[in-house]
Amino acid sequence: MQKKIFILFSILFCVVLISNAQTESRESIDTLASSISDSIVQPQSTSAVSTPVIHKQEQSSRFSLILRGLLGMSVLLLLAFAFSVNRKAVSLRIVTVGLLVQISLALSVWYVSVVKDIISFIGNLFVLVLDSSAKGAEFLFGDLMNTETYGFIFAFEVLPTIIFFSSLMSLLFYLGIVQKIVYGAAWLLKKALGMSGPESLAVAGNVFLGQTESPLLIKAYLPKLTGSEIFVVMTSGMATIAGGVLAAYVGMLAGDDPLAKEEFARHLVTASLMAAP
Repeated sequence: MQKKIFILFSILFCVVLISNAQTESRESIDTLASSISDSIVQPQSTSAVSTPVIHKQEQSSRFSLILRGLLGMSVLLLLAFAFSVNRKAVSLRIVTVGLLVQISLALSVWYVSVVKDIISFIGNLFVLVLDSSAKGAEFLFGDLMNTETYGFIFAFEVLPTIIFFSSLMSLLFYLGIVQKIVYGAAWLLKKALGMSGPESLAVAGNVFLGQTESPLLIKAYLPKLTGSEIFVVMTSGMATIAGGVLAAYVGMLAGDDPLAKEEFARHLVTASLMAAP
């Protein structure tokens, strides 16, 4: 088993290296060809020549990115297997189903309109929370929120968003809304991956709450969890993004651009959901 994994890893590594070398050589050849054509051919014909070249470069770069992703997944799986205390207890079915769920979710976000609309709706909620916290911080701190005058101040730009979102999540938790969403996500994880109840509940909670709040959902079960289950709870907390931090990331990356906010929020929400399985 170890030899097969090592051989697979070696093959993927070699394929990525060859793909990167081919991509770099194509880019250099295309650049040289475009420079020669610019000096010989009339300007009217350069647009017709450059369009296929750009399309080929996009296809090759996209293919190399896919290979890099496969290589990264293989490296992580190989490291997890290498440092496992009991390698015989590793379930190949759970690993395979988890990877298939991640890939299916990624493809659904891109190609299924219903899933794309749901992710966009969740992302827009984060943008709404971000805008609301910005309005409140502007009312509280006044001109100190003006980045053109004072620059980007972390305490005034990011911390109010985290505090506001944490307060909002506490309110929703008190009303019982968060529990229903988390229980539904935990049920899906339990059925798909065969995880235990407390384990799946904590993983689902990490997507919405965070590393510190999520284990409180299974506080009564923590002393009874096995080492493997505790490791899953902690790893899922590191892999996902807490709601308040996610909103802060959107504000830091997108700035005041509303379209960029929606785009970053959608990508970050997708990444956090994909990390759960």
